[in-house]
Amino acid sequence: MSPEPVLAVTDLHVHYRRVHALRGADLTVAPGETVGVIGETGSGKSTLARAIVGLVRPSAGRITIAGQEVAGLRGGGWRALRRRGVVQYVFQDPLRSLDPDLTVEESLLEPLLIQGRPRRAAAERVRELLERVRLDEDLLGRLPGELSGGQRQRVTIARALATEPRLVILDEPVSALDAANRVRALEFFQELRDAGTALVFISHDLGSVAGVADRIAVLFQGEIVEEGPTREVVNAPRHAYTRLLIGSAPTLRSARVARAEREELRELLRTNGGPA
Repeated sequence: MSPEPVLAVTDLHVHYRRVHALRGADLTVAPGETVGVIGETGSGKSTLARAIVGLVRPSAGRITIAGQEVAGLRGGGWRALRRRGVVQYVFQDPLRSLDPDLTVEESLLEPLLIQGRPRRAAAERVRELLERVRLDEDLLGRLPGELSGGQRQRVTIARALATEPRLVILDEPVSALDAANRVRALEFFQELRDAGTALVFISHDLGSVAGVADRIAVLFQGEIVEEGPTREVVNAPRHAYTRLLIGSAPTLRSARVARAEREELRELLRTNGGPA
């Protein structure tokens, strides 16, 4: 019998005034599974992520996290869920997501103290978190502006992990990192998955997602047009838009095949009303 999903999104719709940003999305994530959600800018990726964590209110549909229906929660309900630390969100820009006036230590202590942990136990947990994301304790007294981009991103990840969440939403988590820090981050996400944390990896970068995701969901104009095991989606894509994304990722296909396929599929999408 399959374990209960940590996340279940069913027929989810989101409107921004007259814009139908998300159209009937369905997505499940099992314990210890990483699901990549890919698509171009404006496809609905961040809208899906923000709806899952209550930052955007759905127009219709259901969202269940760890067995609890959350789509209808309001302020107090979401605060209680976040206080329990069941789900955490890692934003794309670590500098903007960290309080500029709090040191690394204060940022990491905050969610633990809110959760009611004694300060001494919380301080020990902070040092465990730093070790887990491979940061030196000498950074504890620094402000976010005094850290490198890679260090800030690892602090945001450590903060997200402080409450031992069952689900972590990663919204473009490596887009601002250089190549070396990107590799380190992707390796760390694999370790999280192996430790049993469920991850949703939101990105426009198919190469990064394919390296860590068990399954991939492809978003196109607010709809999930293809979903399946990573190997199947990459090696035998069914939808024209997925083939376009793969053809645009030279690390996944040869440059010659990519160029020919890209031109063919652009023409196909243009004919069918998709992006040129």
